[in-house]
Amino acid sequence: MGAVPTERTQLELPGLVGCQRCPRLVRYLSQLPAKGAYSRCDYWNKPVPGFGDIQAQVWLIGLAPGAHGANRSGRPFTGDGAGDFMYPLLYQAGFSNQPQAYAVDDGLQLQDLYISNAVKCVPPGNKPTAAEFGNCRPFLELEWQQLTRVRVLFALGRDSFISILRLLKDAGIIKRLANYPFQHDAAYPLPNGQWLLASYHTSRYNVQTRRITPELFLQVLHHARELMHTAAPIA
Repeated sequence: MGAVPTERTQLELPGLVGCQRCPRLVRYLSQLPAKGAYSRCDYWNKPVPGFGDIQAQVWLIGLAPGAHGANRSGRPFTGDGAGDFMYPLLYQAGFSNQPQAYAVDDGLQLQDLYISNAVKCVPPGNKPTAAEFGNCRPFLELEWQQLTRVRVLFALGRDSFISILRLLKDAGIIKRLANYPFQHDAAYPLPNGQWLLASYHTSRYNVQTRRITPELFLQVLHHARELMHTAAPIA
């Protein structure tokens, strides 16, 4: 069984680890074969909680756990290509204490950053359905409520961005999703005083096709830090 991520760096999400709201994802987790030198008993194979600085001003929301990364390690973006790309840049931008991330006990600490996913279980083909996004959104809302110092909602990828927009709409913060088109490094002031920031995902495919590069991701990380100290106009 994979190691349990430390509580000190996690928010309280009652019912998450044992959640079975999405039958397709539960079935996929029960059948997913291990990869490489690992066996299934080495895998976390449950909904993956977020982690980081619970007093963070930046909340980074990815899409879903990687099948052989976060789903194995039990920590977002840990043990896969997306994390291998992202964590050295988080370190360079001052959001972490080290550039490596490979296991929950590797000593990694985030600074002014909390990381989670819009969908907490690994989906087949890395493509959650609309219903699965909806089933997981209450957990996303719980994270949002507990991250009381967050100034920047940092959505990694279009699907995560749209899920955050739906969360904001359900909460009555925004009225129309169409007013917030997805674009890399686009920042939108929200009526509640927070910012919504968009980025291309750090997926292996996007890295290989150079849709996202170290320079582009550093650009949006520096933008996030600027927005931490910029008051969003309140409508």
